[in-house]
Amino acid sequence: MFEDFEQSRIAVNGVEIACVAAGEGEPLLMLHGFPQTMALWARIAPALVVRGYRVVCTDLRGYGASEKPPARPDLANYGFRAMARDQLGLMRALGHERFHLAGHDRGARTAHRLALDHPDAVASVILMDIVPTAEMLTDLRTVVAQSYWHWFFLAQPAPFPERMIQADPDFFFETCLFGWGAAGLEDFDAHQLAAYRNSWRDAATIAGFCNDYRAALAVDLADNLADQEQRIAAPVQILYGASGAMARHYDLPATWVDRCTTMTSAAIPGGHFFPDSAPGEVVKHVAAFLARNSLHPMPQIL
Repeated sequence: MFEDFEQSRIAVNGVEIACVAAGEGEPLLMLHGFPQTMALWARIAPALVVRGYRVVCTDLRGYGASEKPPARPDLANYGFRAMARDQLGLMRALGHERFHLAGHDRGARTAHRLALDHPDAVASVILMDIVPTAEMLTDLRTVVAQSYWHWFFLAQPAPFPERMIQADPDFFFETCLFGWGAAGLEDFDAHQLAAYRNSWRDAATIAGFCNDYRAALAVDLADNLADQEQRIAAPVQILYGASGAMARHYDLPATWVDRCTTMTSAAIPGGHFFPDSAPGEVVKHVAAFLARNSLHPMPQIL
């Protein structure tokens, strides 16, 4: 997996973040979501390298091979603001002061925060299958709560969810993948699924997942409500699973239009985990969007 990519573990913002990188050209940072790792991009990143990009994929703090520090009492070190600082520091450590940004699920929420807090660093943003955190939690519909029950289970005080999950982590997390994700075993590459399983069987990773979701309620909701009027300055592309829970229950592009300066959107066949089930479609949309929003646009000939 990630053949020919350089593997690193870089100390930034008080934690060590695991990453892989390959290619030449404009830098693109790709961020995974729950309950996955950077392996999410294993069939997408190489295709974007071929298209001329320097692609960096990382594990979020608390996930995969990245460090999993104990949660502070206020949980701020697991908020998306802290995760965004991790990723900004990593890109700067790699020599990239300005870069493109793509995220799925929790990675998309981290990307949203990074784009708001550090607009000078972000050339463009691709957000995959999320509605804004404030929208999700202040307009919580019954059907959404039923589909996204894990938000509230994982956020319960330690060690309740951790101990419940550790009893059978594969059953718990595969219920997430194959349940609310509108996907089945056949939608996941065997090597990628093995990487997810290897990660989520680790007790420290389970705690990291829970701390991420605890912070969503304790930290991120307030941060997002405070920024309700702030728009992402960079061009934004919203991608979403055509048959996923978010698309069924929200006009997903409409939840973002007032939070973006410039926005396009597209539905991808499949559910929430369309980067796993339809990697070719993701490559096509991401590559076209990046080409339209190059750091070095070709001059117009008049």
